[in-house]
Amino acid sequence: MKKLLVLLFSLFFLSSPSVFAENLSDFEIEGMSIGDSLLDYMTEDEILKNIERTKDYYLNLKEPYKYAQIDLNKGLGTYDWITFLVKNNSTNEYITNKNELFTILYIDGFISFIEKFDGCIVKRDEVAEILSKMFPNVDKSEITDDWGVDPSGESIVDTIEFAFASGAEIEVKCINIEETYRIKKNWTEGLRVGIYPKNIIEWMNNFK
Repeated sequence: MKKLLVLLFSLFFLSSPSVFAENLSDFEIEGMSIGDSLLDYMTEDEILKNIERTKDYYLNLKEPYKYAQIDLNKGLGTYDWITFLVKNNSTNEYITNKNELFTILYIDGFISFIEKFDGCIVKRDEVAEILSKMFPNVDKSEITDDWGVDPSGESIVDTIEFAFASGAEIEVKCINIEETYRIKKNWTEGLRVGIYPKNIIEWMNNFK
C-alpha cells in the first residue's frame, strides 16, 4: 500500500502543470496571477467604477465589450500600475458568483523608466531570467520593433517573448518613446510585463 501511495503521488506530481512550469498562474505580478479573484485586491465598487471609466477602450475590436479593463495604481510595491481584464458584466449577466465574474483573465504590470532605457533593459532582463528558469521548455525570442503608436517611427519596443504551446504568451518589453513625442502626448515609458492567455490574444487581434 505504501508503494502504491508513493506511485500515485509521483504520477500526480509529474502531471502537475507547475512541475513542467507551463501554467500561466505560476507567474505572479505583485503577488497576483491569472485565475485569482480581483475581489481579493479591490472592492467591488472600485472594480465597477474602473469598468465604467474604461468601457469604450476597445471600440476598434469586433467584440469591444467582451471583456472589461480594470487598472490598479495604489498599494503596489514594484510596479507603478497594473491592468487587468475580467469578463464584462453586461455580457455575462447569467454569472451570479462574483469571484467568477471578477476572475483575472489577463494581467499587465508597468514600471516607469523615463529617459532611462538602459535601466529598463536591465530590469527587463532580470524578469526574463526569472521566467526562463520558471519556463525552461517554452520558446523564447527577442524582438525589437518600431512602436506603432508613434507615426515618426522613432519610438521603439524591445521585447522578450515567451510563447507557450497552448498559444499563450508572456511578454517583457521596454518601450522607449521619442522624447518630443512623449512630452507632446504627456505619456510615460518603461517596462511592461504582460501575461496573455490565448483567448485574450485572439480577442485583442480581432480588429474591425
